[in-house]
Amino acid sequence: MLYGGVLLLIGAIASRRTKDIRDYYAGGKKLGFINVAFSARATGESAWLLIGLTALGFSTGAMGFWVVLGEMLGVGGAWLLFARRFKRLSDQYDSITVPDYLESRFRDSGHWLRLIAAGSLMIFVPIYAGSQVFATGKAFHAFLDWNHFVGAAIGFAVVLFYITKGGFIAVVWSDVFQGSLMFLGLVCLPIVGLLELGGVTDMIDTLREAAPENLSLTHGKGWTAATITAVVGYAAIGLGFFGSPQVFVRFISLRSEKEIGKGAAVALTWTLLADSGAVLIGMAGRALYDLDTIGGDKDNILPFMSQDLLPSFFAGVFIAMVLSAIMSTIDSLLVVASSAGVRDFWQKTKHPTMSDASLVKLSQIVTFVLALVAFVLGMGILAYDTNNGVFWIIIFGWSGIAATFCPVMILSLFWSGLTALGARCAMVAGFLGVPFFKFLVPALLVPGLDKEAREALFESGDRTLAESTYVHLTNLDVLAPAFAVGFVVAIVVSLLDAKGRASLTGVKDDLRGAGGRSQPPE
Repeated sequence: MLYGGVLLLIGAIASRRTKDIRDYYAGGKKLGFINVAFSARATGESAWLLIGLTALGFSTGAMGFWVVLGEMLGVGGAWLLFARRFKRLSDQYDSITVPDYLESRFRDSGHWLRLIAAGSLMIFVPIYAGSQVFATGKAFHAFLDWNHFVGAAIGFAVVLFYITKGGFIAVVWSDVFQGSLMFLGLVCLPIVGLLELGGVTDMIDTLREAAPENLSLTHGKGWTAATITAVVGYAAIGLGFFGSPQVFVRFISLRSEKEIGKGAAVALTWTLLADSGAVLIGMAGRALYDLDTIGGDKDNILPFMSQDLLPSFFAGVFIAMVLSAIMSTIDSLLVVASSAGVRDFWQKTKHPTMSDASLVKLSQIVTFVLALVAFVLGMGILAYDTNNGVFWIIIFGWSGIAATFCPVMILSLFWSGLTALGARCAMVAGFLGVPFFKFLVPALLVPGLDKEAREALFESGDRTLAESTYVHLTNLDVLAPAFAVGFVVAIVVSLLDAKGRASLTGVKDDLRGAGGRSQPPE
């Protein structure tokens, strides 16, 4: 109740600060590095960190640190390699959304690039946000033994109020509050677990007896081809930070590029400690409990451990912490999707003279509608199966957004030869690549597998070429191959598009200025 009250208060205050469309979608471009760093980390992590990564640490142990490595590379690359260039270009083009930037960067007067970007966001964001609703239901069920649907409904009602009223400013302020909660909880709980066990040595000794594979970076399977693809798949999660709109819009909102270095230091420190803490929670939890003790679901490890080892009030703080991870992602996603519908479609392509007051009101309505769509999708996931792991459900939505945008964003910042046609084709290819590699390719390689047959195939050492490919693709998951397809399509189509390259007047100068040492004149 205290946590919900703070968020409602933030929403009420932020609504008074939101006067125009720039405020609603980019905070007026006046935010400092602390706000942006905490907001970017809280947004980028979501329930997969607190429920999913702790569960991965419980089931795979030290192998989960490959995810931490991928996150560090992704966050570090986003801040240190891309943020400054993107900030300079988005300021030069006066962009307040990522599709704004893309249209200006590619001189795309036909709005097709903007429409593809907006359309993909309107599809994948509700899926991603819906997976967070699913995680909300699981969290309330694990902590308080509430019905999944009731828990999801109550948690979502809070975010619905403050995001609709306060827009981006409410999102960022709430993310600072929620990101602080997440950080403290993920740093403190593994320490509590280690103290309960008697120290790091005792945890290692216990795991060596109960689950020795959890002490290995390969989960005890050695450096086989399947293990290598699994490791690459874990680390490739960090690719999603190289251009996802819900992360890069925070660079747009910075008041100055001088904030980037300090923001990078905060973001990397947060990532290293919080993500490592999540894996250690799972490892300590596996040393303390077996799967049956925590209810037969590895996603329960953080809720069970916090309730078992902490006084009730602090267990309540952990309930708020899990909700923080979920809400801080839902709110950011909804603002991004709303900006795609209102700013990038309705205003830019249909009603360019629409007043700011009308745009803000329409934005609130669209945000509300998208929130309801996400809620229905999340309830649908719950109705279908409450037992699926949170980690991979959420990663699917994350991968869809990342594969659509990241190859184009990376190339747009460094290669002047990338054309509008190349960008459009790459975004469509990345968008379609996610469901293609997730559903169609496995079904074509090894059709008709039930759950038991899949598990037997993974354990088997004697496989056909198709079966081995299936195992490797499943270990790799979908982001890396879909990302690679989008990247290659962007380059090939642009090289073949002589007419498009001829239309990119001034782009070389733009990129040269963005990569310069000194800050461009304001």
